[in-house]
Amino acid sequence: MILQFGAGNFLRAFVDLFISEAGFDEVVVVQSTGRERAEALHRAGGMFHVAIQGYRNGAVVDDTVRVTSIREALHAGSQWGDVLDRARDPDLRWIVSNTTEAGFALAPADDIPVAGAPVSFPAKLLAVLLARLDAGMPGPAILPCELIEGNGVQLRDLVLEQAARWCLPPETVSWLREECRWINSLVDRIVPGPPKEHALLGKDPLLLSAEPFALWAIETVTPFELCHPAVVSAPDIGPFQLRKVRILNGLHSAMVGHALPKGIGTVRDAVENPETGPWLEALLFEEILPVLEGRVEDAADFARATWDRFRNPFLEHRLSAIALNHDAKVKVRLRPTWEEYRIKFGREPRKLSTLLS
Repeated sequence: MILQFGAGNFLRAFVDLFISEAGFDEVVVVQSTGRERAEALHRAGGMFHVAIQGYRNGAVVDDTVRVTSIREALHAGSQWGDVLDRARDPDLRWIVSNTTEAGFALAPADDIPVAGAPVSFPAKLLAVLLARLDAGMPGPAILPCELIEGNGVQLRDLVLEQAARWCLPPETVSWLREECRWINSLVDRIVPGPPKEHALLGKDPLLLSAEPFALWAIETVTPFELCHPAVVSAPDIGPFQLRKVRILNGLHSAMVGHALPKGIGTVRDAVENPETGPWLEALLFEEILPVLEGRVEDAADFARATWDRFRNPFLEHRLSAIALNHDAKVKVRLRPTWEEYRIKFGREPRKLSTLLS
């Protein structure tokens, strides 16, 4: 069984889809904010469809997949006792989450559950783990999917901080730290919501669209037990993080600096424009990739897949949205590449220099 904190679009078109494609139907979804999605999943018997739309290897993909992995959906606010019962299940193997960055925070108060669920996600997770410990069950694997570097370690530290607030005994803290597996992971897939046009619109209220590309990099010494083409296990997922930030995110910020001032509004328009497209492609292959050579695997393949993702005719990814907090993003996504290029080649990269001037 997999206990999943989050009923949003991303987890349903990512983790739940992968588990369904692997042939399992063992996900128990817990919705903490609101109850609409949990109720919709309950009405649908946990089943919905995902339209996989975009480019793969240069060819247009428009397929529809039925997801059948969700066994039940619970609302934390009114069914917390049921959530704790699932935590005690001997078959529970993983706990996954996607609570956004806002979920990685403790409540201002002690957050002691008097009746019902604690407020913060780390406190909810701690309560679940304590129920499992009290039942004599082994610690599960915990795989956060939030887009936070070192998310497993950060979540562990938050749970341990909450444990200190609750004055839990040393042996309990040791079990939380040592017996539970806190796993860092990196997720990468664009899930924009329902498709604009589809035969199931109006028939499946939980219908989603997702791009063909998907990657779930899981930081483990031994291969992770979910066998799926999108799942990659590695003892250090730092190179996957570096590859994504410098190539995909770096190009996004480059578009904001180079294409948005020219009146170009979307990612697809930026790469298909006769002036900005070749400029961005040269930036990618002549200035970004040479710096990553020997440091990450399959950098060129990932770059070509990224270019396909940018050309996706089913997505309208607006540059104005990417432009939020642009200066801070440039410091992480582009400036390190500029500095490393200078050190490696003894000269300034022209296009990056233009963006950073």
